[in-house]
Order: sequence, then C-alpha cells, then structure tokens
Amino acid sequence: MGRSGGNTSAARAASGKGLVVAPEPNRGPSPSKPVEPPRWSPGHPLAPGLHVVATPIGNLGDVTLRALWVLREADRILCEDTRVTGRLLARYGIEATLEPYHDHNADRVRPAILARLRRGETLALVSDAGTPLVSDPGYRLVRDALAEGLPVTAAPGPSAAIAALTLSGLPPDVFLFAGFLPPRQAARRKALGAWRDLAATLLFYEGPSRLAAALADMAGILGDRDAAVARELTKLHEEIRRGRLSALAAHFREAGAPRGEIVVVVGPPDAETAPPSETEIDRRLAEALGRLSLRDAAALVAEETGLPRRELYRRALALQKPGT
Repeated sequence: MGRSGGNTSAARAASGKGLVVAPEPNRGPSPSKPVEPPRWSPGHPLAPGLHVVATPIGNLGDVTLRALWVLREADRILCEDTRVTGRLLARYGIEATLEPYHDHNADRVRPAILARLRRGETLALVSDAGTPLVSDPGYRLVRDALAEGLPVTAAPGPSAAIAALTLSGLPPDVFLFAGFLPPRQAARRKALGAWRDLAATLLFYEGPSRLAAALADMAGILGDRDAAVARELTKLHEEIRRGRLSALAAHFREAGAPRGEIVVVVGPPDAETAPPSETEIDRRLAEALGRLSLRDAAALVAEETGLPRRELYRRALALQKPGT
C-alpha cells in the first residue's frame, strides 16, 4: 500500500454519477527524427551492480536524463523485448548490448546474470514500458541479487499506476496497487472481495476485452463507487473517463472494448457505496427464506448485492440448519 503526503479529504467528494471524459493529448518527440539529449552525467562513473531503470509508458519525452545516462554507460541492458528497447535507444542515439530477460527465459538466464554481477559488471534492467517489477518481470532477479549482497539501485521514472492515480481525482493519501485481476469471473470476484472493506483507493491494470465485465464485478463486489478509467496514458490519445463504476461498466459494455493499455482507479468506500456487512447479508437471506426457496432466496440476494450466488447459497443453507 502506498501513501502520499497531504490531507486529501476534500478529494473524496463525488464527481457525480454521470461520466466525465477528459481527453488530454500528449505529443511526444517525433519518432522519425533522432534526438540528441543533453549529455548529462553526475560526474562519476556508473557504479557496478544492477540498475533498475524506468522507461516511458508512451511519450518518449518522459525518459529521464539519469535513465539515458545509465542505459548509455551500462555494460549490457536486460530487457523484455529487444525490439521495443532498441527503438527507445535508437531514438536517443544510444548503442548498447541488449539481452532478453522475460518471464519465459528468466529461470534459465538468471544464474548467468548473477554471475556477471558477482564479477562486478554494470547491468541495466528495463521493461517494455514503465517501472520494472510493477506487473513486469524482474522481481526474482532483484530478490536473488539482494540475497547475495550484490548492489541494486533504481533510476525511477514513469509508472502508469501513479499517473492514473494522479489524474483520477480520487483520494491519493492511501492507495493499494493490486495489479491485474484474474481473467475468470469467479476468481476475479473473489479477489475483489479481499479488498472490499479496505479504506483505500484501489488501482488495477486491466485488458480492453475484459474491461466492461471487470467494472461490473467491481460495482457488484465493492459497491457503486466513484472510479476512473485511464487509457493510453502520456500518449497522443490519452483519455480519462470518470464516473460511478456502474456507469463506466455500462459505457464500455455499449461502446465495446477500447484500445490501449488501461488502469482502473476505484475510490475508497463510503456510507453510500459500501457493500452490505455480513450481518446485513444474513438478515436479507433470512427474510428471503421466509417466502422463497433456498435457491431463489440466494439468487435474489445475489442480484441485490452483486455477491456470488454460490456463496450466498452456502450462507442460506447454513442459516436453515438447526442451531444457526
């Protein structure tokens, strides 16, 4: 869970139950012309060890001078896709040795990388976009390097999650980044249930084809909270769509899957949107069981609360047993 300074209670005010769309185009450097950035240097050689380097999430102008310095000076660069990283380096006139490091080859190549670090080599680790280790490969390499006492440092920079939180208009004082939700509905709803009572703004990455379904599940499990859907962050067609979860789900259900990479930001619970407590759920089930069958009572409460029907069926069955 991350925390940012400042009292942001005023930011908790609802943005309205309708949708607010804020297209905010960002124009990066033209990809057709190489750029020669200032040859910034801290005045000392790049230290041996593993340097975790954040790279742009869309707009190439967001790369830092320190990141360019590390990429230029490193003995080799570990990257998810050499073609993606190669385009970034070519854009800034950097020649470097690239080595693939991704989920599919990590276990095989990690021992050799650690051996290079032991010999005192200088290695840079990048992902295709953003900050490595944030829903990207690299965690095990960093963990193993630290376990051996090998030097690890970071050149911080762009992060889609933090950019989306900044632009969402939702409280940033306490937040949780939960990464990608499971693709299947049952597992997704179960995962959301773990965060339901957390008094924090929630951040998720989501794929375009699952966005509408995920937003609907969020509304059902978390309650109909204020939220924002951010896509194509820092790129030319950047868009932030704000509103209640139910309204956002309806929009993307009708409009179809959007293009681009997506961050969903969900505001913390409040009295209006908080899901019912367990005591309230049992009360509703008991009331429904007084006039409906077990199956129909579970289905009714599932429709009212958005909770999984199977879970409510088990709770209703337990309520019917003597002594409960």
